[in-house]
Amino acid sequence: MSQADLAVGGHNPAMEPSPFAIPAKKLAMWLFIISDIMTFAACLVAYGFLRNATPNWPRPFQASAVINVMVMTFILVTSSLTMLLGVRAAKAGDRAGAVRWTFITLAGGIIFLVLHIREWVGLIGEGVTLFKNPWGTSLFGGAYFSVTGLELLHVIAGVIALLIVGLGYRSGRYNSSDIENCGLFWQFINVVWMFVVPLIYLMNVAR
Repeated sequence: MSQADLAVGGHNPAMEPSPFAIPAKKLAMWLFIISDIMTFAACLVAYGFLRNATPNWPRPFQASAVINVMVMTFILVTSSLTMLLGVRAAKAGDRAGAVRWTFITLAGGIIFLVLHIREWVGLIGEGVTLFKNPWGTSLFGGAYFSVTGLELLHVIAGVIALLIVGLGYRSGRYNSSDIENCGLFWQFINVVWMFVVPLIYLMNVAR
């Protein structure tokens, strides 16, 4: 029987079962994360190549900058834990708990953004741009802003997604699988940051 015949009869066509072992939305998120891994890997490999190939690569980060990065890392790692708790609560049917932990994660992401943007403003104030900096090769500015900017863009996207899905889940528009997909993306952001910190910051601490 065709869809038209079913529609005439007043019945909706039965949805075909997924041919995959995981739901379509989760599969789409995993495929997106895999493609994003390739993007970040390309950027980090290119950064490492430039740094090793450039003899006058600057080391501009003082102790205060390292402390700021450690605080940012602590906040992001903590938000990873709160996101995990939110996903667990959603799967257990605890709607209030899931919303609470999701918004705590959202708050952590906003604090991370504020600290990261403050760092950018400080470096720009010292004369760092995409095409120049006061310490050495002009490639540093472009490489720094490209890698950290890509991470910053993902955190912004994650914060927006957490806000939309959190509000939607509270109103009943979204379900636990949507919270879980947000959690997958947020954990991915955390993993990427663990590579950014040593390559961009710890290897460029002023001697």
